[in-house]
Amino acid sequence: MSSKADTESKEDNSPNRRNFLKVAVTFSALLVLAGIGAITKAVTSTPPSESSESVTFPRVKVASLTDLEANRPIIFNYPLDNEPNVLVKLGQKADGGVGPEGDIVAFSALCQHLGCVYAFQPTGTSPQCNSAYTAESSVGYCCCHGSVFDFLHGGTVQAGPSPRPVPQVILDVDTSGEIYAVGMGPPTIFGHNTGSNDTSSDLQGGNPVSTT
Repeated sequence: MSSKADTESKEDNSPNRRNFLKVAVTFSALLVLAGIGAITKAVTSTPPSESSESVTFPRVKVASLTDLEANRPIIFNYPLDNEPNVLVKLGQKADGGVGPEGDIVAFSALCQHLGCVYAFQPTGTSPQCNSAYTAESSVGYCCCHGSVFDFLHGGTVQAGPSPRPVPQVILDVDTSGEIYAVGMGPPTIFGHNTGSNDTSSDLQGGNPVSTT
């Protein structure tokens, strides 16, 4: 009479069980190799760029040095024909300023809060919508909800609900004194995928301003 141990030994050594173990070991080895391959690919592959196409902002003449008077803004559209910007000669050197005194700057005129068009306020003036506010420096003031942008320091937020500074227009002055808009700094223009590092979004959603 065979013992229980003998029965279990025979079951352990049965052909079906041996075949099952071989299949299980082979399958486990394949999973390990597949995992190593996936990890190697993830480590060695180059991530795709955010934009497959190169982005080129138009070069557009905005004004001439002789056109400018201190604290008198010029409104122009850039980089699309439905996106207003404000250019102004501040009378004192500013971050990113151009011209002989480094005091000419331009910014998107769209508030980064809800996209309202704000107005330039020279030092010591008050907006028509809020006589209780007096600009302590050259700023952009949004009458929708009171956001204030510092024109001397790259359009940073001085007050109000705007979560971001307004994008600064990159300007270039040629040897004849002509002022050109040649690009936009971050963050992206309001309504154009705000928060993304993909600047190609600034050139979508409308018609680029003509360079002629």
